[in-house]
Parts: sequence; structure tokens; C-alpha cells
Amino acid sequence: MDLFPLLMIGIGGAAVLGLVLFALAGPSPQRAQTRRIAAMRERHGDGGIVAEAQMRRITAGRAQTRTDVAFGRLLPNPAQLAKRLAMTGKDWTVGKYGMVSAGLVVVVAALLWLKGAPILLALLFGLTVGAGLPHWLVGFFIKRRVTKFTTKFPDAIELLVRGLRSGLPVTETIGIVGSEVEGPVGEEFRMVSDKMKIGKSMDSALQDTADRLGTPEFQFFVITIAIQRETGGNLAETLANLATVLRQRGQMKLKIKAMSSESKASAYIVGSLPFIVFGMIWVINNKYMQNFFVDPRLIITGLGGLLWMGIGVFIMAKMVSFEI
Repeated sequence: MDLFPLLMIGIGGAAVLGLVLFALAGPSPQRAQTRRIAAMRERHGDGGIVAEAQMRRITAGRAQTRTDVAFGRLLPNPAQLAKRLAMTGKDWTVGKYGMVSAGLVVVVAALLWLKGAPILLALLFGLTVGAGLPHWLVGFFIKRRVTKFTTKFPDAIELLVRGLRSGLPVTETIGIVGSEVEGPVGEEFRMVSDKMKIGKSMDSALQDTADRLGTPEFQFFVITIAIQRETGGNLAETLANLATVLRQRGQMKLKIKAMSSESKASAYIVGSLPFIVFGMIWVINNKYMQNFFVDPRLIITGLGGLLWMGIGVFIMAKMVSFEI
């Protein structure tokens, strides 16, 4: 048995393990934050317990571990990546994202190499999977969470309107919405309420949430609150009209989705069919398909086909993409 492939896999695994150990070594900012919170609790006694809980909820996504710092130096644009991970609503960090990506690259490349694929093809496919699959999963969870938020957001605004009409201040009604509404809407409003409890202004807390969510619906809400605070007026009536507009906007999106579903399905089938056929033939007779990576004429033909296929998929995607 040839020991060279096993030796290379062992070296790659040892390199990944060494990188993880190096990232986890040394002092942890999370432990430093824990010490500061414990000191605050000792100074304030029982009142510090409530402050401790609030501080942990508010600053949960801010502290960076050594793993986050290490992979932040390797990954491009770590600040934007951290923002996208926060938009998922999960406790994912840049360090965890980097470890998963590195593991996928090593595992996929090693498996393809052991199956007889050329080393360059194995590395290229491993890099594609390691970079593309985590990015797609993060985008999927962001889209799912934003969809849930957008669906329940008009109900939250109507609850806010009922609180305002009953005589409650807007800051208190925001806390009520956070405690009464479930899902992403309740989580975001609770975070806004917690930030205001520790001294942050309402406009600043709402804008932080708007920047993190990146949805036009919540940005409309923030602008409405800001304008009303500057000019005055009936905030309850303004928010009731906003809830109606957001519901009509959601209905229009559903109509467009239903009308364009057939075109999107055709684009998915046309775009994925060549890759599916290529993979099936590779499984049946991989030596035949390896000529695409050896023969210059087949290489040029394959690259040309990928180029034209990419142009066609891009045009189809633009044809079925609508902005409201």
C-alpha cells in the first residue's frame, strides 16, 4: 500500500490541529470580560445580578476569542463576516466559521485525491466547497430569519400601536413587544429594550438593530420614530399606517414569488443539469472524464461552456429578480 497519500493527509490534519491550538492559546478576552462582570457584581451586591444578566445578553456577540482573531487575519473582510454571522441569530463566530471552512477544504481534497482525482482538481474542489458551502449556509439562515422577522413585524407594530393608544410611553411599549412577541422580532426588541436600560438612547439602539438586520421594513420603522420625535404628531396613527403598508408590501412579494416560481425552477434545472451529468459520468468512468483536465482542447471547451452557462444563469436570475 502506498503510504504517501496517508502521510500527506496526516500532515494536513496536523497542520489544521496546530492552527487551532495556536488560536486557542494565550489569554482569552472572554475570560477578561467575565472577570469584569464578576467585579461589578461584587461592588453592587444583589443589584449587580440584574446588571450582569443584561450585560451578558447585550455584549454576547462582541467579545472575540483568540480563535476569532487568528481566523480574522486569514479570512477576507472579517468585520463584514462577523456582521453576517450576527444576522443569523445564532452563536456563530468568525473562529468557528474558519475552523469549519478549513476542515471542509482538507476533508474534501483528501477524499478526492484518494479517489484518483488530480491533486490540483482536488485542491480546487476542496477550496470551492470550503469557501462556498459555509457562505451559502450563513446566507440561508440569514434569509430564513429575516423572512420570519418581516412576517411578524407588522403584528409587532400593531401591538406597539395598541400600547401607545392606551397611554404607555414608546420605550415601555418596546419592552412589552419584546416580551410578548416570539421569534426574531421579540429577540430584537428585547435587545433594544436592554440597550436603553443601560443608558443608550432609543434612536441609537434602534439604528444598531437596523444596521444589523439590513431590512428596509425595520429601517422604515426607525425613520418613522426619528421623524416623529423631531416634528411631533400622532405616533400611533403613523405606525398603524406603516403596519398597513408593510402588510401590502408582503402580499406583493408573495404574488411576485408565485408568478416567477416557474422561471426560477427552469433556471435551477438548466444551471445544475450539466454538473449533475458530469458527476454521474465521473462516478461511472472517471478515467474518461479526467481527459477534461489533461487535454488542452477539452480544457478550453469546458471553460468556454462554463463561461456561457454562467452568462445564461446570470441573465435568467436578473429576469426573475424584482425589487419592491
